[in-house]
Amino acid sequence: MRVGDFDYILPEEQIAKYPPFERGSTRLLLLKSHSGAVQHSRYADLDASLREGDLLVLNNTKVFRARLFAAKSTSAKIELMLLEKHENDQNLALYRGRVKKGERLEVCGHTLLVTDIVDQGVARIELAGGGELTDFFNNFGTVPIPPYLKRRAEEVDQERYQTIFAALTGSVAAPTASLNMTQELLDKLRKKGVDVAPLTLHVGLGTFLPIRVELFEEHHMHREFYSIPAESVEKIRAAKRAGRRVVAVGTTVTRALEHAAEALAQSSGFSGITGEADIFIYPGHQFRCIDALLTNFHAPRSTVLMLTAAFAGCDHLRHAYAEALEKGYTFLSYGDSMFISGEH
Repeated sequence: MRVGDFDYILPEEQIAKYPPFERGSTRLLLLKSHSGAVQHSRYADLDASLREGDLLVLNNTKVFRARLFAAKSTSAKIELMLLEKHENDQNLALYRGRVKKGERLEVCGHTLLVTDIVDQGVARIELAGGGELTDFFNNFGTVPIPPYLKRRAEEVDQERYQTIFAALTGSVAAPTASLNMTQELLDKLRKKGVDVAPLTLHVGLGTFLPIRVELFEEHHMHREFYSIPAESVEKIRAAKRAGRRVVAVGTTVTRALEHAAEALAQSSGFSGITGEADIFIYPGHQFRCIDALLTNFHAPRSTVLMLTAAFAGCDHLRHAYAEALEKGYTFLSYGDSMFISGEH
């Protein structure tokens, strides 16, 4: 199996360019991973697909205003996208345009210095005079909606490209599977006996970028920091011991849980788990933690599409995507979703 096997034609008109008028009003395709059976529902009716004892795991990361437009000394405009922080990789930004090491960029009377070009399209930047870049981008930047939307961020994106439970700032892209989660739906789930556990994974832009190689082994997976608090660790362990389902809301939650699977399998000690998720999940992966997955419809050749195929089964997912396209589902960040369960 090669990366090209995960290519498909996605009509432009089926990419959701804006969020639905009302949060939670999107459609939900139900897929059973063992049989491939497909049904059609609504996101707001997710509670009908869950049962008492299920543990719903959410990503409570908060998106910051990671996109910024700056001016060069020539007055030429350049677009910057600040990437999430890592211990040894600070202050990195994607850039669109041309810059060189040592260049000065102006933003609203402030100066950014390009201290290094570290890769094609990636520069290390800092504030002249010092300061925290995340705060600077939050003050002067815009919402980092995905480039495939082919528009600049608007007022509606300020609220809707953020989950209702976003708490810890650090993401440059939203955990899109939960963008349609509402307080009303969470209340219905809790009333049904579904427990909820948060974790934090700061989503990086690399999660959603297409792979440009053909062999899985040649792809270098983007790292993403995650933290699972002690209370959530205990809830996950208790659910697994009791044979109850762990339901991952999104591929970001899945990556965190599968990366932490060995630590989660240990039964001693009350403490949280932190790490840098660099796990690349594609067909053949043996899932150790999650039992069901709520996720959006993903772009061709993307790592998140391959993760979803690993859980659903390639043939079943291909059939489900074909049916979703035929029935007019909308795709990608602001689009419809699917719930994949392991039952026959």
